[in-house]
Amino acid sequence: MSTLGFKRNNYGKCRKKEGETKHKHAETHLLFVICSKMGLRQEKFAKQIQRDLGEMFQQRRHDWLSGEFVTISGVRVSPDLGYVKVYLSMFTAKARTQVMEDLELHAREIRMELARRIKNQVRKIPEITFFEDDTLDYVTKMEKIFDDLKKSEDKSDGTE
Repeated sequence: MSTLGFKRNNYGKCRKKEGETKHKHAETHLLFVICSKMGLRQEKFAKQIQRDLGEMFQQRRHDWLSGEFVTISGVRVSPDLGYVKVYLSMFTAKARTQVMEDLELHAREIRMELARRIKNQVRKIPEITFFEDDTLDYVTKMEKIFDDLKKSEDKSDGTE
């Protein structure tokens, strides 16, 4: 998700979208830019959380994930690094609701293990919330729809 706005030339987190305009009262140039919601620190922290949680899930898969194969498809971090949303992909998992319930049950233990790993990088250990990422299910559904359309189109072309 992106937000639109005006930012200074030297603002590193933003990308240039359109040409420069000169501000009337100052010598500074302003750009019309698109700014990503997560800053550089948030992105680095999200990658670190994703790496650490991935390692933890590999080690404790049978305890925390009911033995299912789960991947972390994305991590979003609040600007104050106090809240983390973890998106999990369970494409081959049979008992998705059971996995999510187990994660909620072990959320405190997961947070404590994560705290042990990142305690020297942050002042406050973030609250973790897990969400199921259904992107793969959506892609599969769309592919099936396109295949059905193509088959019906081929049938209609063959009858003419």
